Amino acid sequence: MTAAATPHAPAAPRRGFRLTPAALIWPALLYLILTTQVPFFMTVYYSFFRYNLAIPGARPFIGLDNYKNLLTDPQNLTILWNTVVLAGGTLILTLIIGAALALLLNRDFPGRALLRTLLISSFLVMPVVTAVVWKNMLLNPAFGFFSWVLTSLGLPTVDFLAQHPMASVIAMITWEWTPFAMLILLTGLQSLPDDQIEAARLDGASPWQEFRFVVLPHWTQAIQVVVLMETIALLQVYGEIYGSTSGGPGLATTNLPYFIYQKAFAEYNIGLASAAGVITVVLTNVLAAYMLRLLTRTSRSE
Repeated sequence: MTAAATPHAPAAPRRGFRLTPAALIWPALLYLILTTQVPFFMTVYYSFFRYNLAIPGARPFIGLDNYKNLLTDPQNLTILWNTVVLAGGTLILTLIIGAALALLLNRDFPGRALLRTLLISSFLVMPVVTAVVWKNMLLNPAFGFFSWVLTSLGLPTVDFLAQHPMASVIAMITWEWTPFAMLILLTGLQSLPDDQIEAARLDGASPWQEFRFVVLPHWTQAIQVVVLMETIALLQVYGEIYGSTSGGPGLATTNLPYFIYQKAFAEYNIGLASAAGVITVVLTNVLAAYMLRLLTRTSRSE
């Protein structure tokens, strides 16, 4: 009598190499570190040295002297103030004009799609091209469009870039960045349910009350996106200044990015330019965090 065959035990599953979600993120994270953080730490490193490319053999360690020179020189404080005024003024104007255009484009009227396309087109223009167009076709005191308008009205012409340089640059960059604010705010406005607007109107709310208590609270996240993205971008404005005023007259329109360009590529002062770059990064993060916290606190209080 033969023994009954015992059933074979199930084979253990083979353990192969499995990719976790964290492992899939690492290649992109390493690329981001190599392209952003390594150059930044090299900038921090060079900021502690007196490093001039005209004298490559001498690179003494000077500690915080570059930062001290930047923060104590009255001219550099003027440049820092120009940076804040340029970014803040442009941000406020783009928010106001972008909100008005978003409210306009949220209504139904003939030609709305064409108008929306035309309004977006200025955001697609390169910064240097924007500067050249405004400098030669709009603001030129001899044959610019604004001078032609003033002459037609019997008024004297104005050299805007010489007499009102900061206002001219702010207007130029506002024209360029308003479509971005308009698109983000229009997207947020179109996500507002119609029944909320109808309920407010049935309750007898005026247009201002409708905007103040319905539209504006709903816009909080969209405004935060605009503030964050534009703050980062506007603190790094360079091409518009390079192509229009070259930082002048004097230091009237020189901001930190253009100052860094002058120190690094005109004077070859890598140490001072690196310190200015670190200050620009710190200023960008501080202002962006402060504005976002301010907006968050305002939305919570409402």
